[in-house]
Amino acid sequence: MNGYFRLVNGEKMSAIRMIPPTEGGKPVDINDVVEYLTMKEYACDLPALKRAVETAEKEETEVLLGTVTRYPERECYKLTITPDKMQAHAKFYASSVGGENMTPQELVQDLLMRGIKTGIKKDEILKFFSKRQYCENILVAEGRPPVQGKDAYIEYKFNTDKKAKPTLKEDGSVDFFNLNILNHCNKGDELAILHPEVPGEPGSNIVGDKIMPAEVKKVSFDYGHNIEMSEDGRKLISLVDGHVELVDGAVFVSDELVVENVDNSTGNIDYEGNVQINGNVFTNFKVKAKGDIMVKGVVEGAHLEAGGNIIITRGMNGMGKGVLRAEGNIVAKFLENVTAEAKGYVVSESILHSRISAGGEVNVDGKRGFITGGRVCATGSIDVKTLGSEMGADTVIEVGADPAVKERIKQLQQQIAEDMKTLQMVQPILVSTKQKLAQGVRLNDEQIKYVQTLVLANEQKTKSLEESNKELQELQKQVGNPLDTVVRVHGMVYPGTRICIGDVSMVVQKTSHYCRFIRDRGDVKMVPF
Repeated sequence: MNGYFRLVNGEKMSAIRMIPPTEGGKPVDINDVVEYLTMKEYACDLPALKRAVETAEKEETEVLLGTVTRYPERECYKLTITPDKMQAHAKFYASSVGGENMTPQELVQDLLMRGIKTGIKKDEILKFFSKRQYCENILVAEGRPPVQGKDAYIEYKFNTDKKAKPTLKEDGSVDFFNLNILNHCNKGDELAILHPEVPGEPGSNIVGDKIMPAEVKKVSFDYGHNIEMSEDGRKLISLVDGHVELVDGAVFVSDELVVENVDNSTGNIDYEGNVQINGNVFTNFKVKAKGDIMVKGVVEGAHLEAGGNIIITRGMNGMGKGVLRAEGNIVAKFLENVTAEAKGYVVSESILHSRISAGGEVNVDGKRGFITGGRVCATGSIDVKTLGSEMGADTVIEVGADPAVKERIKQLQQQIAEDMKTLQMVQPILVSTKQKLAQGVRLNDEQIKYVQTLVLANEQKTKSLEESNKELQELQKQVGNPLDTVVRVHGMVYPGTRICIGDVSMVVQKTSHYCRFIRDRGDVKMVPF
């Protein structure tokens, strides 16, 4: 039992008696004693009180409070309500010797009188009155917090991560049978399940105020053609065989065109969905798809353009005229003499004498893993096993700037040069004409029309020059401040290879192994892997 204190009111004097704790209970706290005496308006000798409290840790003691006779004090309590009005605690003080104790019914009635309408903890109250523990906060009332509801959400039954990388075999080569970047679906497949919102339940504090739960969010399906919604509105179901993907929150299913080869028997292909080619794509043919293009054979000097991904199982030798353009990613076993542009990443086991541009990363760290000759550019990092060649093939690697941004910079620089050339031709004529008019020279109708044309050209080119210069400055800032990109060589890099990071570059001078190229203080530096 905790230690406690109680008043002793005699006929000629008043005192406070300290009772020590038993069975490991808490001793009397001086702050509780002072608080109680202040509440009851008793004067006290604080030093004497402190000494008595220290003594009361082991034995009963008393401190004289005065010679004024007082009536016995009833058992009482101090009520504390939390700021959010969710809890009320009572700290009980013992009655004086000869004073009356409170009853549970009396306490409950008193709490109601104080405005506590709900959440009274009758079990806790009865527990106190059955075994009193004074000077300790007892939870006598507790509000009911609101039960929060659940937001509605959509469970997609396919992979929605567009950054998912191809599966690699143990030897590091790409597993073209398990790419994990295309989501095949069949007619009748469930594509998504809508889990509706679950409303919350209001709560209340101890004074009876209602506490509302947070508002739950509702969602609804957004989907394109080749999909139907179930009668209960809870599921999306594919109506065709094809590929499913999530684009800006909407589910789309592209049906699939399957051909054996792209050659004279098929001609060029321009298809709204996905295209699967079980064989090869021969030279000079074009394949255009709004979805993905999957080629299970080889691609020669052809032109492939996809609104999604391009996957070439056996690789591509573009013969210097083959082109790949993908809004998504490009994955090919090898790329040789190819121009390839992907807004996502590019993955290949080898890249030879090609011009590669990726809005994401380039990974050539597979079984063979070499980049030799050509130019490989990536907004993200580049990973390669072997970079350059012993024969000194001209190999350029660029990271840290979007290739599309660099191309736009070239276009702007060309536009600025053309605008300045036009202005240098037009402005002297306008100045000369202005001088002639000031001298009183009159122009004929043909001359007036010509001058008006020059004035309009001057205005247009001046405005174009200002806009181009402004855009050029912004883009040059991006190139000058590349992202935290790096070129990682997991094997060997040969001399003569040029490494560009943002707007700075270096040429490798000697053969090095297992290294990284980073940008540090305005320079490209080679550091250990």
